[in-house]
Amino acid sequence: MPTTASPQSITLYYKSGSSDKVYNASVEAKGNGFVVNFSFGRRGSTLQTGTKTASPVDFAAAKKIFDKLVAEKTAKGYSPGEAGTPYQQTDQEQRATGVVPQLLNAIEENQAAACLEGSDWWGQEKLDGKRVLIRKVGAEITGINRRGLSIALPEPVAALARKLGDDQWVLDGEAIGDVYVAFDLLESARVDLRSEPFSKRLKMLEKIIADNSAAPIRRVTTAQTKTAKAALLAQLKSANREGIVFKRHEAPYVAGRPASGGDQVKLKFTATVSCLVAGVNGAKRSVALELLDGQRRVGVGNVTIPPGTPIPAAGQIAEIRYLYAFSGGSLFQPVYLGIRDDLTADACMIGQLKFKPTDDADEG
Repeated sequence: MPTTASPQSITLYYKSGSSDKVYNASVEAKGNGFVVNFSFGRRGSTLQTGTKTASPVDFAAAKKIFDKLVAEKTAKGYSPGEAGTPYQQTDQEQRATGVVPQLLNAIEENQAAACLEGSDWWGQEKLDGKRVLIRKVGAEITGINRRGLSIALPEPVAALARKLGDDQWVLDGEAIGDVYVAFDLLESARVDLRSEPFSKRLKMLEKIIADNSAAPIRRVTTAQTKTAKAALLAQLKSANREGIVFKRHEAPYVAGRPASGGDQVKLKFTATVSCLVAGVNGAKRSVALELLDGQRRVGVGNVTIPPGTPIPAAGQIAEIRYLYAFSGGSLFQPVYLGIRDDLTADACMIGQLKFKPTDDADEG
């Protein structure tokens, strides 16, 4: 077995004039060591593939090859931004910030009816991106993931953030490619707003971020009345969006996830699950998936990795969309969405699954 280490993968983009290229690089476990593979070509086309290692090497050697490869590409103008735009890098990347988000429990359709009817609940779109908070202190802009660790931000987002509002604030929202969509404000003008009602925080957020759908930083639409919430729900479903979030407008912001319920809940229209990658299935472009059932690992099937997409290595966390799960946990019609580098293994619990309605023994 290869030495335990953190797998590496990255997708870089380059866009200039008529050029629109993509470059993937990854460190993958193979045999008793690791290999560095790559693929490249025009975005949307079938990519050419290759390897930088003729035979497996130890992780330290593979990481050195990988880092050199990434450095060479970024020096040529490639960047992690999907629009081919540079990212703001930071020496503090992946360091704890002390800022963590409020996490939401999922609800079912019948529970959502009460949120639609109740005047104390407001609605927002559940966005299909990565949860990111942004902290501004003077000219310093810090991206923060759901684990409270600092991360890089797309430079257009960071540049606009420096110009918004006063000299200090903390936004909560979702990063979707090179765009950031804010839905809450936790601090402003060095004042902690978490104990204030959501309605007040939202009003202050509206003063910082104009309703501009073309800007790198935008504000999510909030439906406040029964009619507006019903219209938003119908619009999101017809557009095949991910879901809707309901928030009590008088509730404070409480970091972490409540054991059940809560003042912020989400209704997802499609099922997704975060799985541990157990390993690559031989020469196939597929990986085996596992979930945790207490201390036990349970296999939940395989998923095909699309052409041109780096194959995740064992130990990484993959986000999977699926129709439903059979009794025992096997996923029906799984679709690979990408790697979740903002989660830890303890998020990959079997309790995430939605089971096939006829599997009565597994419901509840």
